[in-house]
Amino acid sequence: MLLYYVRHGDPIYDPDSLTPLGQEQAKALAKRLCLFGIDRVFASPTLRTMQTAQPICDLLGKEITPCDWADEGIVWNEFTVPHPKYEHTWAFFDPKYLEIFSSPEVRALGEKWYEHPELAGLNFKAGVERVNAAVDEFFLSLGFRHDRENARYEVVGEHLNRDRVALFAHQGFGMSFFSSMLDIPYPMFCTHFDFSHSSMSVINFEPRGKYVYPHVLQTANDSHLYREGIITGYHNSIKF
Repeated sequence: MLLYYVRHGDPIYDPDSLTPLGQEQAKALAKRLCLFGIDRVFASPTLRTMQTAQPICDLLGKEITPCDWADEGIVWNEFTVPHPKYEHTWAFFDPKYLEIFSSPEVRALGEKWYEHPELAGLNFKAGVERVNAAVDEFFLSLGFRHDRENARYEVVGEHLNRDRVALFAHQGFGMSFFSSMLDIPYPMFCTHFDFSHSSMSVINFEPRGKYVYPHVLQTANDSHLYREGIITGYHNSIKF
């Protein structure tokens, strides 16, 4: 199985939708995904993700399966921290928490990183447990049982799922999703990786030996934008 993780296009957060640029990004992405096809399409129920997923569904005649567990509004309550100016912000945007996340003490805690004294009073533990349960249920429905103790997956059933599956979601949710899927502690992932608008990450679930070790083939690829002459880069601020 190939899993495509796609962040929504350039957004308007209130009211929830895509900007004209975001709509063009979604159309460009659809052309890219059509090259080899998509078998199943999942998406967070927010309008901006649905609008990003719709062009590929229109081209291939697919239906979107909503995933309430991928809604960024839920992870916002679990993975944000108090901020004097904005009330709350993502922990990976806050220099104080980035410093804590990168500390030897947090690294030593491994998957129990949220037990650090400066993190234990927040909602991280509940968020990790909820996302882990949802991620494991999602992959089990696709034919892969997550063996977290050994950081690998087992194929369920007689036939290996070779579908191309797309999940359209968010930046903040993506941090927790990738951490959970890849068995990488959240502080280790979110301090070093990010997802730009309409970017596509591809993860291969092909068995290597008896088990599946998800193999990230690319992260946050936006070559579809370059192909269509749309500005590439990060959040309309860093161009490359």
